Amino acid sequence: MPRIGTVYLVGAGPGSVDLLTLRAYRLLRSADVVVHDRLVTDEVLALAREDAPRLDVGKAPGRPCLPQEAINALLVRLAREGRMVVRLKGGDPFIFGRGGEEAATLAEARVPFEVVPGVTAALACAAQARIPLTLRSVARAVTLAAGHTADGEIDLDFDALARRGTTLAIYMGAATLPRLRAGLLAHGMPHDTPAALIERGGTPRQRVLHGTLHSVTEDAPDWVTEGPVLAVIGEVVAVARESAGAGVEAMKAEY
Repeated sequence: MPRIGTVYLVGAGPGSVDLLTLRAYRLLRSADVVVHDRLVTDEVLALAREDAPRLDVGKAPGRPCLPQEAINALLVRLAREGRMVVRLKGGDPFIFGRGGEEAATLAEARVPFEVVPGVTAALACAAQARIPLTLRSVARAVTLAAGHTADGEIDLDFDALARRGTTLAIYMGAATLPRLRAGLLAHGMPHDTPAALIERGGTPRQRVLHGTLHSVTEDAPDWVTEGPVLAVIGEVVAVARESAGAGVEAMKAEY
């Protein structure tokens, strides 16, 4: 029986190769097999060893995919075959990446594993869009939330989310924005609260739609193309727009 291998739950970041951590790069170069999600880019996958199989287990609407339980079993089986496995996930494996479920399965099966963090979408999107998620006197807290659950429903504490002084970063919420807006408005958030939608954040293809909670919800169906989309809601969005405008005017004055 071969010596049991190790599974590395690795965050691939938002997609740009240069936002991959050095540890993630080194593990990709050493892995016997790479099990990856659909948001991992070809450029990142190209860093793996040429002879290492790349197994796509990504979930996408409208196409067949492995259920999570089957992915968990696959990781256990590969490790028990003595392989060094990189389980590569977009963003960070422990932020809406089901890395916690896979870690629990590996621990129960007594399979050695390590977690390698990655740059999650909220950080990458906000940084590239120049939106500070926290800002003194404007937002002293940031909340990361999923726009829907596994069954497509919304299960959020809207009373907590609607509090002033907090920036919201909503993952996977493009399709449920009307229900998200309704929940936030019902708990006191003004309809003109600054907001932005960020598509393909942290990559050269990033696009940003600025507006308010009301306007971005109305504009999203015609604006969103292929995703993924992160919604950022809070006063920091307006501050970022004002700063960007001031920077442009300063550059014009110099010339």
